[in-house]
Amino acid sequence: MIRTILLGLELALVAGGVLLLGPSANPNSIDQPREPIDGTLASLVGPRIPKPIAVWYCTTSWYGEELEGQPTATGEIYDPSGATAAHPTLPLGSIVRVVNTRNHRSQVVRINDRGPYIGGRDLDVSYEVAHTLGFDQRGLAKVRLELLEVPSHPAADHPN
Repeated sequence: MIRTILLGLELALVAGGVLLLGPSANPNSIDQPREPIDGTLASLVGPRIPKPIAVWYCTTSWYGEELEGQPTATGEIYDPSGATAAHPTLPLGSIVRVVNTRNHRSQVVRINDRGPYIGGRDLDVSYEVAHTLGFDQRGLAKVRLELLEVPSHPAADHPN
């Protein structure tokens, strides 16, 4: 009787361990990159973000309320509270993670505009992203850019 109870307990523990340590049957497992849902970043902000395609370091600045309501290179209207950024060459619609090298805060953003147009800067982020990353008061930050996704059909630059 005790042997049967111990055997049942052992099987339960082994089965539980397999469930906890085994690979996920979920097709959206954390090891597989996920496509954005309806063009949003929601699917990339889950428990884990996909591994970067490329990584590099650059200087970033932010642009805020003075451009609010103006069209971006994709034609959408700039919103300073959005998780968006401008880059001179990345395909529009690319998804990047921006990591402030000073405090290690990070934010996933979508490239929807061109710029910056000031020498020595390689990325402009929205005010909200700058605030989240903690450099809105400083204006500039050294960041690590991690390219997470390039759209299969990049958006064409909108003729402003």
